Amino acid sequence: MKIAVVGPIPRDTIVTHKGEVIHKYGCVTHPTIALAKLLDGYGTVIPISHVRKKDSGPIKELFAPYSNIDLSGIDDSSDTGTVIQLKFLDQNRRVEKQTACMQPIMPEDVAPFLDCDVFVFVPITDFEVSLGTLKFIKTHSKASVIFDAHGPTNCMSINGNRHQKFWIDRDEWLPFIDVLKMNHEESHCCWFKPEYQLEELGNIDENDVSHFDEFGQHVINQGVQVLYVTMDSRGCQIYYNRDGALQKDFVQSVAVEEVIDTTGCGDSFAGGLAFGFAKSGLDPIRAAQYANALGALRTQGKTFDVFKSLEETEALMALNY
Repeated sequence: MKIAVVGPIPRDTIVTHKGEVIHKYGCVTHPTIALAKLLDGYGTVIPISHVRKKDSGPIKELFAPYSNIDLSGIDDSSDTGTVIQLKFLDQNRRVEKQTACMQPIMPEDVAPFLDCDVFVFVPITDFEVSLGTLKFIKTHSKASVIFDAHGPTNCMSINGNRHQKFWIDRDEWLPFIDVLKMNHEESHCCWFKPEYQLEELGNIDENDVSHFDEFGQHVINQGVQVLYVTMDSRGCQIYYNRDGALQKDFVQSVAVEEVIDTTGCGDSFAGGLAFGFAKSGLDPIRAAQYANALGALRTQGKTFDVFKSLEETEALMALNY
């Protein structure tokens, strides 16, 4: 089994909701290491990213303990990479500033890895993955494409401030995505209406799910096989097609006693989806259970030691499902 994880590897400075300061490499690193532990002994993980030359060594050193991580997709030739500052206002809300950007992932970056079973894309800003890259994969590979909408629903200003945005060209992307994942807030950025005002994005009711069914039907009609909308600690809403009709399910989250750091939870969730689909085929519920497990594990510490082996992860799932 081969799974490629595509996106930035930012050098993050994180101030948690408890005021603690954490320095680490993020985004792609979370699902890559989580998957390396799940696939230990029978699968390979391939992170694909552009990084700065000064970060290339430390990033490869971070991955070095895992013999099933293929480092050939990490490219520092352009000497571009991502640097992010995150300050959490509470357990989930945060203010972000981006001070350096990586070169976008293009078809030539994924071309050597077309034999992968799954490509999971975890962009964090709207320019990091080209639409041409998804088209290239769907034309030249049998791999499934899992895509996190965090990228196309976020942009940055010229002073580095990061802002949410509407995914205006959404329907150009959907036919080339097999599994689409987003959080509740991002779903509002994806199901916009002409009368919306931009300031409405700052006043989203976290309990408002009135658009879910209509949005879910639209996404499935565009060719996406499964849509996941995560709802923080509650779980995730799932939409997919079953026998020609829209199917809707909800999978509750994996319970944790204390949340230490939520950075990378969405990326970890996407990695869990990749593993779930690669292992069990098109089983949206089982994939969601793996995804929820990895997301929950990510909250349990500041390091990558939070991720567990397949046996330990499935034992955790058994306690919750």
